[in-house]
Amino acid sequence: MTPQLTRIRIYPIKALDPLEVSEAAVRGGAGLAHDREFRLVDEAGQVVNGKSAGELILQIRSSFSLGFGELTLSDEQSSMSARLSRAWGDAESWLSERLGKKIRLEQNADGGFPDDEEAAGPTLVSRATLVEIASWFGMEEEEARRRFRANLEIDGVPAFWEDRLFGKQGETVRFQIGSLMLEGVKPCQRCVVPSRDSKTGELPDPSFSKKLAEKRKTALPSWAEASRFDHFYRVALNTVVPAAENGKTVRLGDEVVV
Repeated sequence: MTPQLTRIRIYPIKALDPLEVSEAAVRGGAGLAHDREFRLVDEAGQVVNGKSAGELILQIRSSFSLGFGELTLSDEQSSMSARLSRAWGDAESWLSERLGKKIRLEQNADGGFPDDEEAAGPTLVSRATLVEIASWFGMEEEEARRRFRANLEIDGVPAFWEDRLFGKQGETVRFQIGSLMLEGVKPCQRCVVPSRDSKTGELPDPSFSKKLAEKRKTALPSWAEASRFDHFYRVALNTVVPAAENGKTVRLGDEVVV
């Protein structure tokens, strides 16, 4: 099979649910348009996310309409909808009540709020990688997908194929998805979020991180640059979008060429 792009997910509000789209433009030389455009912060200005809020935030379901800017939030107790351009306060009040602290929404429409500011391009993973990791822990493929929260998913390649898209420290690997050129930088360092159930926030296996790192080390493919693994709790690829690529679009079905 020819490597091709088979899934695009953006996360309009950092830490909340993804939005699956058929195409996405790159923005400002950074990530995908609308990805991590909003984030939650507390009164002290600290970011509130899955690492800091754990179960409470992972139990919140969300959907977002790009065309209308309408956000819907729900949990087992209640739900609400708001136009973010007009009613941020309603969403902030609902989130504050659910998370037990005063929450404020921040927006950066130009560059978003990437997890890695030095490699702020879209994250990429192969479907086979998610299937493999799911098999290690007896979870569904979609659960692995939700836990690792990648933007771009490639099919038609073996597990950990994305490990060929980075080189030694200071080097990048250029590859193309359709008309868009990206630079692969490094394997993505993971936090505690993938160890939690993506819908309940529960921590079913406290040794998840350790087990994944051990499996990852054993399964490291021959094409991976081993020097980039100071530890093996790394899954997916961090990228950079060259400035000249700004405004280009990736679409489902685009071929991937290294």
